Amino acid sequence: MRHLNVLPLSALRVIEAAGRAGSLTAAAAELGVTPGALSQRLRKAEEALGRPLFSRHPDGLTPTEALAEILPRLTRHMAGLDAAAGALRGSEPGVLTLSVAPVFASRWLIWRLHAFADAHPEIDLRLDPKVARIDLDAAGVDAAIRVATEPGAGVEAIHLVDQGLFPVCAPALAERIDTLDDLFRLPVIRENDALSGWQTWLAAQGRQADGLQPGPTYGDAALCLDAAMTGQGLFMGWETVAADAVARGTLAAPFPMRVASGQAFWFVTTAQSARKPAVRRFRDWLLAEMRRAQGDWDRVLGAELTGG
Repeated sequence: MRHLNVLPLSALRVIEAAGRAGSLTAAAAELGVTPGALSQRLRKAEEALGRPLFSRHPDGLTPTEALAEILPRLTRHMAGLDAAAGALRGSEPGVLTLSVAPVFASRWLIWRLHAFADAHPEIDLRLDPKVARIDLDAAGVDAAIRVATEPGAGVEAIHLVDQGLFPVCAPALAERIDTLDDLFRLPVIRENDALSGWQTWLAAQGRQADGLQPGPTYGDAALCLDAAMTGQGLFMGWETVAADAVARGTLAAPFPMRVASGQAFWFVTTAQSARKPAVRRFRDWLLAEMRRAQGDWDRVLGAELTGG
C-alpha cells in the first residue's frame, strides 16, 4: 500500500493494532482507548488515504487485501520502535524495573524489599505486577521473576527455586484434619475453577483428586489464600507465597509434605540489562534471600521438597 507516509505514527499504531487483533474491542484495550475512539481514528486514517483499510462485520475487522499484504512489515516496525523506546526507558542507571507475578510480589517479595532498600538506597526499584509473560525489551523492563517450566527464549536466566506445593487452610480447620481421607470431606478452594496442584500433590501420596469437595472459586491466587485464611476451605499453596503465612500462624499446613510442581522460579534479564549494576545487585540480593527462605521453609514445614 502506497502513501502510508501521509499518516502520523499514532495512526499507524492504531492500524497495526486493529489489524493484528482483528477486533476493535481487543485493539482498544491494548492501546488504552475506547472502541468508539479507536473506530474514529481508523476512519480518519482511511479518509486520509482515500481508501478503506478494513471490512467491518459483527465478529470484528478483516484487513483489506492491500493492508493484509503489508501488515506483517508494519508489525515488525512497530515492535522495533517499542524495543527502542523500552531501551531508552531502561537506560537510567539507578532505576530497576522488575516484572513479577502479583501474588508473588504481595505474599513474598514485598515483605522483604525493605531490606534491599536499606542495603541499596541508591536504587529506585519499580515493580510491574503482571501475570502474563512479557517481552522485556519492548516493555522497558530490566528483569522479571517468572514461574514456568523453562524461562523462555532470548533471555538470560538464573534458576531461583523449584516451586513446591502443599495444602493449607485456617488453623481452626486444620484441627479437623487427621488423615488424608479428611481432605475429601472439606471444601476445596479453586482458582478459576481449577484444582491446580491437587492431582500432583495427591499422586505423591498414592491418591487421586477425584472426590475432592467443591468450594468457593476466585480468579486470583492471592484471594484464594485469603479465603483459606478465613476458613472457607483448603487451598493448594506454593511454598513461596504460603510458607510465610504458616510461620506467622495465619495459615496451617495439616500435611507439610511439599511436592515439586514441575515448575520453577526464574530470574530473567536481557543480555543488555544483565550488565546494569542495579540489576546485578538485585540479583545477588534475591539469590541470598531465596537461599534463606528455603532454610526457613524446611524449619517451618519440617519436610524437604520431594519430586512430583
